[in-house]
Amino acid sequence: MTKNNNFFANLKSDFSAGLVVFLVALPLCLGIAMASGAPLFSGIISGIVGGLVVGYLSTSHLSVSGPAAGLTAIVLTAITDLGAFDIFLTAVFIAGVIQLILGFIKAGSISNYFPTNVIEGMLAGIGVIIFLKQIPHAFGYDKDYEGDLAFLQPNSENTFSEIFHLISHVQLGSIIITLLSLFILIAWTKIEFLKKVKLVPPALVAVIVSILLNEFFIISGSSFSIKREHLVSLPVPNSIEEFKSIFILPNFSALANTKVWVVGITIAIVASIETLLCIEAADRMDEQKRFTDTNVELKAQGIGNIISSLLGGLPMTSVVVRTSANNTAGAKSKLAAIIHGLLLTICVLSIPAILNKIPLATLAAVLLLVGYKLANPKTVIHFWEKGKYQFIPFIATFVAVVFTDLLKGVALGIIISIIFVLKGNLKRAYSFKKEEYTDGDIIHINLAQEVSFLNKAAIKSTLNEIPENTKVIIDASETIYIAHDILDLIREFKSTRAIDKNIKVKLKGFKKSYNLENSIESPNNVTIEHHYDFVKRKMVKNDINN
Repeated sequence: MTKNNNFFANLKSDFSAGLVVFLVALPLCLGIAMASGAPLFSGIISGIVGGLVVGYLSTSHLSVSGPAAGLTAIVLTAITDLGAFDIFLTAVFIAGVIQLILGFIKAGSISNYFPTNVIEGMLAGIGVIIFLKQIPHAFGYDKDYEGDLAFLQPNSENTFSEIFHLISHVQLGSIIITLLSLFILIAWTKIEFLKKVKLVPPALVAVIVSILLNEFFIISGSSFSIKREHLVSLPVPNSIEEFKSIFILPNFSALANTKVWVVGITIAIVASIETLLCIEAADRMDEQKRFTDTNVELKAQGIGNIISSLLGGLPMTSVVVRTSANNTAGAKSKLAAIIHGLLLTICVLSIPAILNKIPLATLAAVLLLVGYKLANPKTVIHFWEKGKYQFIPFIATFVAVVFTDLLKGVALGIIISIIFVLKGNLKRAYSFKKEEYTDGDIIHINLAQEVSFLNKAAIKSTLNEIPENTKVIIDASETIYIAHDILDLIREFKSTRAIDKNIKVKLKGFKKSYNLENSIESPNNVTIEHHYDFVKRKMVKNDINN
């Protein structure tokens, strides 16, 4: 956790970043709530708790938490099946408790096993998705909800068909505001005298100019005016009773319902995985190379979900889009995430009518730049130069994230990485002192500390390729464990194929209990050197790759 005396050390940059994340988070919170079939304010509540509570408790310097697009399908189905939103909130409460427990048992450590190339592939894929998903919004076509990251959309379209359909729904006013916003955002980083104006975030300037321009279009009766459905649509309570109705308590009588527990466990698992993935991504983005305690993060997320459920909010995770926007906007510490939550609270309560004048096209411009920076072609070139074992999992994750969703894409990348690891381990089950064979060569095959049945195919292929009239020394002096399949393979090789090919076989370091001495001897001058030192040694698995 950041030390108190340094908490406000980067206030200027953190406030600017927090403001940008607030502007991005507002429509995302509303869009995800709408797509989830939940009250719109439940998304705002989740965003506020994610900023203020999780932002404070987390040790991540860049991560931003809030309602996640990856949970929308689960939430929508759960609310429908459970029959009431207050019963669903009980499941969110259960999920928070489970995450808290996961933090205490140090389950966050599994994030250490996420391959870097998979995380980078995920970020690049999400960058492309963000960019593609914002193109319709930039042109004034807002059928799909803000924050959707899945290829297949709830409106029966997909990422690409949505872009094709916008041709017949182009809104000229949205295009003008998108271009003007992009100009302001880019110029603020290119023009020298604007660079010095650090107290005024360019995103805020873009929002103010966009609101004023659209108001001018409306007053003048211009056809460029942006209609209500293309603006932020935050509900505005008209009375204290309406405001009180925003906050819904969980129905704890539903704790006896098995379905509630199933939903709670499902949310806990999916939310925890998405959070850990985002935390790894955030640490990769951090220019200062700081690392987050993922176990503390799970505890923070658990507490956040517990509080969110008690206030009537959606379940939350650490989310890549807001985290990426936070990093792009220049955040230096977790104060930026807290400021975003504070701004959500203040502005939603005090100026909802003004927030509802913000064109979605302006926010699309902000996210277009975020997506562009994430999907940097240099990253693809970097992993291409690292070789196929790094590039293939990277590109597979990248493509799968774009054409499916985040979790499926990452799962594919990890599976491919595991296959490559297994393949590498199979090769390292033994080593050669000579790789090119000619008649009369002496071939040394040194077995690793542990040789399992997984190595059978590779060793079998190697033995089959040994040429005639050679001498083979199979050395198990450093081997602690050999699977029976491998022993049978060596025994068979000695007793049949070695004879047929006139190959002299010498076994070194094998235990007497392996009973390899009962194989053939005389035809090929086979000798066996027994080695008993390893009988009492324990199996050591950590040195397999040495």
